[in-house]
Amino acid sequence: MYINKLLMTPGPTNVPKRVLNKMNELVFHHRTKEFGRVFEEFNERLKFIFQTNNTVLTFPAAGTGGLEATIVNMFSKKDKILAVSVGVFGDRFIEIGKTFDLDIEVINIPWGKGVEIEEIKSKLREDHKALIVTHNETSTGAVNDIKKIGEFMKDKNQLYIVDAVSSLGGIEIQMDNWNIDVLISASQKALMSPPGLTFVGVNEKAWGFAESSNISKYYFDFKKAKKYMEKEIAQTPYTPAVSLILGTNESLKIIEEEGLYNVYKRHEKLATRFRDGVKKLGLDLFVDKKYYSNTITSIKLQNKADKLKDIMEDEFNIVIAGGQGILKDKIIRVGHMGCVSEEMINLTLDSMKKSLEKIY
Repeated sequence: MYINKLLMTPGPTNVPKRVLNKMNELVFHHRTKEFGRVFEEFNERLKFIFQTNNTVLTFPAAGTGGLEATIVNMFSKKDKILAVSVGVFGDRFIEIGKTFDLDIEVINIPWGKGVEIEEIKSKLREDHKALIVTHNETSTGAVNDIKKIGEFMKDKNQLYIVDAVSSLGGIEIQMDNWNIDVLISASQKALMSPPGLTFVGVNEKAWGFAESSNISKYYFDFKKAKKYMEKEIAQTPYTPAVSLILGTNESLKIIEEEGLYNVYKRHEKLATRFRDGVKKLGLDLFVDKKYYSNTITSIKLQNKADKLKDIMEDEFNIVIAGGQGILKDKIIRVGHMGCVSEEMINLTLDSMKKSLEKIY
């Protein structure tokens, strides 16, 4: 028998009942006026969340699909790229680029920290086609200052590409004002919807790069997706995830109703409450204070992390995440993004306390 569990993971996250109910409605055919109206409304809401006047494309995929779609549409083989890695997902973006034969120079930052602007300034060269940065590293909960980086990238020839999969909708981002050329996110984290949709904001400068790309693409073709969006009735080139779009459109309505900056403040308040609670339990945070995330907190638990994670799920029905790669069984990761309340934070802290008592 399935037992309903509280998701305090870095994604997928809890989905509001209102969103689930919307997904239970009858499915539209994707070539009808009814779907076209919803899809147009959805696209405008995404632009609001992205804080952009530019096109935001939607594809049925996880956030990784958005990363790959960006690589194959923005670049040509052998292009030189500068990329910052502060953890697993920064590494993933780089691996995808190398898979498509890009020449990537990497700024490797110790896990638990973010990149400093001086490091980017010293490494970015004229022959680089782009700078790639992860905003909020899901594997550690470290945040890069994409606003400051964007100030430096203003009027640069290189593309400024940001992975915001675990930050959009929970931490402030202003795509246009911060000079971001391509911004990538997904449905299942701070946007509090089920997994399955990735979103890519693309500005005019980036469309110029798309015109010259020579990497093969078919399903993830940005130009084709844009062409269909601009039809008299907005469409997608292929069958979209209709129910997921209906549900995510509802979640974006909820964010609009709360107010985007109220949402950011709520995330900040809950993150602070959780971190303070963790410290009261006598535990150490993995990330340096300067780089704290308001959507994810990682906690040091050398060789006890997986044990704690299992106890919390098996005995308290609260799901958290463990460490990845070199951090396996060394940290736990707790997500506090999207559909999360103060009550959920308190319940998680109480369950952590009881679980620690069982371990120690």
